[in-house]
Amino acid sequence: MSLSSILSADAIDSAIKDCQAPDSFSPKKFFQLCGLTKKSPQDVKKVFGILDDDASGFIEEEELKFFLQRFCAGARVLTDKETKAFLSAADDDSDGRIGADEFQAMVLS
Repeated sequence: MSLSSILSADAIDSAIKDCQAPDSFSPKKFFQLCGLTKKSPQDVKKVFGILDDDASGFIEEEELKFFLQRFCAGARVLTDKETKAFLSAADDDSDGRIGADEFQAMVLS
């Protein structure tokens, strides 16, 4: 399954273009622009599964760096600052990784 089977290619493109400059990425804004905030909880979990590159059940910091590239192959890598801010915004239990429920809560809040 690909992200474009859940989200429109145009919406993904718009979200990627919005955060091309280093340190301009905002997870909340990105989720709104790509249309993920309007999706069902089931679709959000499907997206989580695609982003969980190693199928560990969690998105770790290393996977977050390449978050934008999961949406668009040519997208930039997140900066360390963006990666840490993203992680701390979603990691409710402070275990250093984002679980499916934490991801869903962040996207749909």
